[in-house]
Amino acid sequence: MKIGLVLSGGGIRGIAHLGVLKALKEKNIAITHITGTSAGAIAGALYANQVDPYDALKIFQNTRLLRLLKLAFGKPALLNLESSYKLFREYLPHDSFEQLKIPLTITATNFNNGKLAYFSHGENLIKKVLASCCIPGVFTPIVIDDNFYVDGGVLNNFPVEPLLSKCDYIIGSSCNHLSPIGGIRGIKHILERTATLSVNHDIEEKIKKVDLLIEPENLGNVGLFEINRAEEIYWIAHEKALKKLTEAGLS
Repeated sequence: MKIGLVLSGGGIRGIAHLGVLKALKEKNIAITHITGTSAGAIAGALYANQVDPYDALKIFQNTRLLRLLKLAFGKPALLNLESSYKLFREYLPHDSFEQLKIPLTITATNFNNGKLAYFSHGENLIKKVLASCCIPGVFTPIVIDDNFYVDGGVLNNFPVEPLLSKCDYIIGSSCNHLSPIGGIRGIKHILERTATLSVNHDIEEKIKKVDLLIEPENLGNVGLFEINRAEEIYWIAHEKALKKLTEAGLS
């Protein structure tokens, strides 16, 4: 049976995907295809190259990825994501989709023509993963073939579509569940909740296309860059995934 896995975007909340992947590994569930956006593109690329999910968590914790990002002076954003290229080259040394152990498709938004791009073949894997993560206004757009690319979540934060014709069973991992609120805590709260509501706008329709959804409650309330909660997010998602996989009879 061909089992596909779709991984949403979500900033540091994407650490949840690593907990889900750890549960899949413990259950000996062989994933045959992966799609991902933004944080999901990073998690998917590392797993597709056989990096252990918990080791991937430690990469983020020990390197403090945001400290590696350089201020993008004179650029249309605050930070230059390409400065983290060397870090990812350590774990994706071939920099090629074809040399991954599991087929991977990631999304990015072509800022020039306003259309969604799917990347699944060829060289420059790392650059395309970074393009998928370029949150507009935070990270400088990535240039690929003379076009500017930003976060794939702008147009598709849960890219299940490439899996529909390839897989017999699809598992979805989403890290943006929002609970109702009773008040507003400030401008930061407004901006972050609005951003999460935006990427979740079509999630109800998207999840109808998966056979099993793993979505830990209330992770959407975690800030996009709260790296100090990485371990907590990882284990919350791991526990949720084990429960859902057991209930679904997958092992």
